[in-house]
Amino acid sequence: MIKIYYEQDADLSLLKDKTIAIIGYGIQGRGQALCLRDSGCHVVVSEMEGTVNFEQAKKDGFTPVPALEAAKAGDIIQILTQDHVQSKVYNESIKPNLKKGKALCFSHGFNIRFKQIKPPKNVDVFMVAPKGPGALVRRMFEEGKGVPCLLAVFQDATGVARQIGLAYAKAIGATKAGVIETTFTEETETDLFGEQAVLCGGVTELIKAGFDTLVEAGYQPEIAYFEVLHELKLITDLIQEKGISGMRRGVSNTACYGDLSRGKRIITEKTRKEMKKILKEIQKGKFAKEWIKENEDGRPNFNRMLKEGDEHLIEKVGKQLREMMPWMKK
Repeated sequence: MIKIYYEQDADLSLLKDKTIAIIGYGIQGRGQALCLRDSGCHVVVSEMEGTVNFEQAKKDGFTPVPALEAAKAGDIIQILTQDHVQSKVYNESIKPNLKKGKALCFSHGFNIRFKQIKPPKNVDVFMVAPKGPGALVRRMFEEGKGVPCLLAVFQDATGVARQIGLAYAKAIGATKAGVIETTFTEETETDLFGEQAVLCGGVTELIKAGFDTLVEAGYQPEIAYFEVLHELKLITDLIQEKGISGMRRGVSNTACYGDLSRGKRIITEKTRKEMKKILKEIQKGKFAKEWIKENEDGRPNFNRMLKEGDEHLIEKVGKQLREMMPWMKK
């Protein structure tokens, strides 16, 4: 049975006498830090001096400090650096400052699930993961609303880790929308699968395959771009707002019939088998091991594949066409 928590389930006073250290002032770090501060929490921010994020933290009224100093001050230490550097930051700056009763907080479970970070048994370890970027978390908070969150407890040393996690979620506005309980394993594995099979890997390859099919058949690249990439946002916005069934009723009957009658010819049983294979690789730690090694080796494959993607015709055409649409720029 799914557990969902709301405003009445969380006690913000549990954070009253605690210092929250935000390690990493990126998009998610900034959003959470500002909301926490506005909720009355004492927040210490850590960011590398000389970076854009460091300067942004100062503009926002924080005095950013090194991770070692923030971890020493923090009762709750929220690690919001990128996945591939979290273990280094943890071992060098956070681990030496962990004491009984402190808490480690995450917004993604990668480093706990794949044992890149192994916390001592005398600290709480929980996750508060907003289902939206930090800028959206901040905007919804300012509007008196909230972004749904996931909550997971990996280690409950104090006996109140869940309550502290819920208080943290309330402080960033999440309990207004709802906080769903999960586990580090479930959040990590589903997140990686979604990115690889659908949201990033699946979608980008589908777009490029459609573009290449039209261009190779003799159609203008510009027309192909509009049909398979530009208009995608219109469809995903409809799906997000109304679900798949609502989207089908929001497009033309011709488009809807094409969806219903042709979609399964694109996503075949072979595709579904490959998705299951990708999920198994995630569950068994194969992807994590590969990604960790890729970073240790200096990212040769990552950089090569990224460059190859940048050189695809769709990128050249897209850049030119987006210049025609200044309203898309922010």
